[in-house]
Amino acid sequence: MALAATTTTDPSAYPFHPRADAAVDATGLSGNASAVSWGAILAGAAVAAAASLILLSLGTGLGLSAISPWAQRGVRAATFGVSSIVWVVVTQLCASALGGYLAGRLRTRWAAVHTDEVYFRDTAHGLLSWAVATLVTAAILLGVVSSAVGAATQASATLASGAAVAGTAAAASAGRVGADGTGPTAYLVDSLFRKEPSTSAPAPVADSAASDAVRLPLAEVTRIFVNASGAASLPPQDLRYLGQMVSQRTGLQPADAERRVADTYAALQTSMTNAKTAAAEAADKARKAGIQASLWLFIALLSGAFAASFTATIGGRERDA
Repeated sequence: MALAATTTTDPSAYPFHPRADAAVDATGLSGNASAVSWGAILAGAAVAAAASLILLSLGTGLGLSAISPWAQRGVRAATFGVSSIVWVVVTQLCASALGGYLAGRLRTRWAAVHTDEVYFRDTAHGLLSWAVATLVTAAILLGVVSSAVGAATQASATLASGAAVAGTAAAASAGRVGADGTGPTAYLVDSLFRKEPSTSAPAPVADSAASDAVRLPLAEVTRIFVNASGAASLPPQDLRYLGQMVSQRTGLQPADAERRVADTYAALQTSMTNAKTAAAEAADKARKAGIQASLWLFIALLSGAFAASFTATIGGRERDA
C-alpha cells in the first residue's frame, strides 16, 4: 500500500519535459490556454510559401519549363519531364523543411509536458505550417494558372468548332473550296481533273488555263465527297456521275475515270482516318501525362509534409535546449 502511494505521488516517475518552468497551471501549459502556437505556424507557413515561389521562379529561369524547338538543341521532352519532377520535389522539400523548422523554433515553450507530447506537438506544428503554406501557394498560383487554362480552353474550343464545321458543315464550306481552290480536300479534288501528259503538241484552246480552272466543278465534287464521308466507298450513282465528269474533262476511258474517282475518295478517307488517329493518340498522351503529373505532385506534397514535420521537431528541440 505504501509502495503504491509512493508510485502515484512521486513526480520523478513521469518523464516530463526537461526544461519545465516553475509556474505550471492545471492543464500543464505555461501561461497558454492552447497547445497550438498559431503565430509560429503562420510565420513558418509564410516563409515556406515564399520559398516555394522563389524556387519555382528559379526553376523557370533555369529552363525547366521550356523545350527548345530546334533539333539537337536544348533539353529533350523526356529530360524536361524528369528535371521538372525532380525540381518540384526539391522545391517542396526545401521550402517545407524551412517552414517547419521555423514553426518549431518559434513556438511557445511548454512547461511540465510529457516528452512524447512535446514531440507530437512539434510534429503537428510542422504539419500545420506545411498545410497553410500549401493552401496559400495554391491560392496564389490559381490566379496565374486560371488565366492560362482559360486561354487554352478558348483555343481548344476554337479548334473544336473549326473541326466540327469542317466535318459536319462541310457543305457550306464546299462552295468556298470550289471558288478559291483552297481547303482540306482541294488537292485531292484537283487531282481528279489532271490530264495525262502527252508527247504530242497540245491542241489550241479558246480559253486560258485560269478560266478552265475556274469552270472546273470543284465545289460540286467536294460536296459529293463530303456527303459520302465516312462510307467505305462512294454510292454507285455518284461514282458513275463523277466518272463521266472526269472522263469528259481528262479524256480518260469511263472505267479508268471511275477508278480514279474511287482511288481519290479512298485517299480522302485514309487522310481523315489518319487525322482522327493522330488526334486520339495526342489526347491519350495528354491524359497519361496528366495522370503522371498528378501522381508526382502527390509524392512531392507528401514529401514536403514529412519534411516539415521532421524539421519542426528539430526546431522545437533547439528551442527548449
